[in-house]
Amino acid sequence: MRIPVNAKSHSYEVFIGSGILRSACDALKEKIEKADKLVVFTDENVWQAQQQYFTENFPYPFEVFVMPGGEACKSFKNFEDAHTFLIENQCSRKSFLFAFGGGAVGDLTGFAAATFMRGIPYIQIPTTILAHDSAVGGKTAINHPLGKNMVGAFYQPEAVVYDINFLSSLPTKEIRSGMAEVIKHALISDEVWLKELMQTPSITDIEKPVLAKHLKSGIEVKANIVEQDETEHSVRKFLNFGHTYGHAIEAAAGYGGLAHGEAVMIGMVYALLLSEKYGRISREFTKEFVKFAFKNEYPLKQVNNYSFEDLYEYLMKDKKIEYGKLKFVLLQEIGKPFVKEIEEKECREVDSELRCLLEEVCK
Repeated sequence: MRIPVNAKSHSYEVFIGSGILRSACDALKEKIEKADKLVVFTDENVWQAQQQYFTENFPYPFEVFVMPGGEACKSFKNFEDAHTFLIENQCSRKSFLFAFGGGAVGDLTGFAAATFMRGIPYIQIPTTILAHDSAVGGKTAINHPLGKNMVGAFYQPEAVVYDINFLSSLPTKEIRSGMAEVIKHALISDEVWLKELMQTPSITDIEKPVLAKHLKSGIEVKANIVEQDETEHSVRKFLNFGHTYGHAIEAAAGYGGLAHGEAVMIGMVYALLLSEKYGRISREFTKEFVKFAFKNEYPLKQVNNYSFEDLYEYLMKDKKIEYGKLKFVLLQEIGKPFVKEIEEKECREVDSELRCLLEEVCK
């Protein structure tokens, strides 16, 4: 399957399917063969699990830069090390990078590509479910000690190659985390699709063809929004549903303490409570959603590990803040997102409401 992404800066395709790494590279050979050097950025966990399949199916000679696993690869130190590796290997403006890994690898590689010699091309080869979202759309970044993704650029890849075979080695926690972004895409776009996901017996045990269908739908939602708003001035903000409060939880836990999607799931429940006040979301639906998340073992009650004061400090570092005002993505109804400014007092009240709801439902 091929999904077009027609961003204003340039258009590219997402290749998705099982066992497609070689055929996708063949389809992209006109771009790839122009390069003077190919460099694969990956992390130690992905390289250990997937090196054999990758090297057997990637049809070109390449250098490999192996980074620390998880969010550690998005540090200033590793960003510097990445540039050092490219310089020491005589890379040039004609060189080509490949982001082989999850969202963190993709973020770091994209930002390295955007900044090395003022920009060289790269291709995303995601290995996680979460990266069906992050690999598409050109958001690249590294973390600052005071906030996640604070230093970055919008820089589109030349293509995304999503070989479903790479997902076979994912631990359950990572599957659960990735599916939270799929659920987010359904919440902001399609009530029928959302119901299908919520009726799934286990969100972490989905047959490969069905999973591919859900991932394709998620990528199509992302691609459609990116085409309308590449640099997040309007509708692209809708993709942050659940992320404002979710990022605060993730940061308070210490990056890696909670998986990104686990934190976002908590953030989506928070956003649904706000949507009850400013949209037409019912408490009945919010409770049903909490039961669904709890049944699928999302660690919702970890919010109790942090006070509102702890979280508010991180909320105020959110990139969507304008003129010191917090803005949340909410739902008018399923499939109809909008952005709403929320005052601190109400943030605190809804935080308390969230904790009470989780205590009531998650037993």
